[in-house]
Amino acid sequence: MERIEGVRLALRLVAPEDAAFIHGLRLDPRYNTHLSAVTGSVADQHQWIERYKVREAAGTEYYYVIERLDNGRACGVVRLYEIEGDQFTWGSWILNEDKPPKAALESAVLSFGAAFNRLNLKFGAVDVRKGNHRALHFYERFNMTRVSEDHQNIYFTYSVEKFRQDAGDHLRAIGAEDTQ
Repeated sequence: MERIEGVRLALRLVAPEDAAFIHGLRLDPRYNTHLSAVTGSVADQHQWIERYKVREAAGTEYYYVIERLDNGRACGVVRLYEIEGDQFTWGSWILNEDKPPKAALESAVLSFGAAFNRLNLKFGAVDVRKGNHRALHFYERFNMTRVSEDHQNIYFTYSVEKFRQDAGDHLRAIGAEDTQ
């Protein structure tokens, strides 16, 4: 789970040294429109990551920096959290302007692949703000199942069976053969 490589991207576990990058992503108005409000400093983000590392060690959360394979630069983050039983929540997904082509699809395939193929989980949950039309469209194209909504969010699930059924199409789209 430490590092997962794909065609154009790699996922590597977050470290405290990533605090400035993550804090910058979360404060950037180009990316934070549909995120919960950020308070605090880079030092606060650093402390949050240190607390997260305890959850990572316990196997209840995995937070990844998304990096380009061609130049090693960070271009986003994604998180598997609330891991309990055979389920998890997928989120904290942000990609910046430095992302390569097909980064959204590849980062989703790599992270869901980690949850389903490495952690042997069966169901992923995703919630998205109603106004986040790009994400909603992506989740629908990714073939997630819309299960409910409230005044603020729309909720989706994605099963290991659906992921494996869809994997061939996703892998062809990103030019990959394996998500393991």
